[in-house]
Amino acid sequence: MNHTTYPKQPVRTGLPELLDGIREQTSRDLDPRRTALAVADVLRERMPGVELLTEQERIGDADELVSHVLHTEATFSVKAVVWQPGQITPIHDHVAWCAFGVLQGIEYETLYRDNGDHLTEIGRVENGVGEVSGFAPPGDIHRVHNTGDVTAISLHIYGADLSADGVSIRREYDLPIR
Repeated sequence: MNHTTYPKQPVRTGLPELLDGIREQTSRDLDPRRTALAVADVLRERMPGVELLTEQERIGDADELVSHVLHTEATFSVKAVVWQPGQITPIHDHVAWCAFGVLQGIEYETLYRDNGDHLTEIGRVENGVGEVSGFAPPGDIHRVHNTGDVTAISLHIYGADLSADGVSIRREYDLPIR
């Protein structure tokens, strides 16, 4: 008899409770911005700790930020992002609404507005442990940077099924900033 073995999936402490709350909010058929804010409220109330990830997953990579898709279904996906000190994203926007929370470290976010031929910086936010936010396109152009001296870990919930490639970025911007 042939036996097939599968790698053991890590126990995702706190994830089932979070998923239940997200499902409740996404089933309400709110507009994308209101959904992002409602899911952010759920994340704020049910934010898991870093033990959501295995020790190995929490390490990250010195050369590039690392993301772990933890759950996908038709209406949303949950992804953890691990940032080493100094790592920064390109300026980008997203395919769908998003709610995120910081589990460890600090993420510095710069927000932009697209003026057609250039970008304008419209805000800066330093997000520390426990801080949660939500946003939806349009108006979700930003760059995120780990400005701290420890590995930062954040949890992102996107209003899209990322099971195909795990990518939430719609567009990267290289317009001048004025």
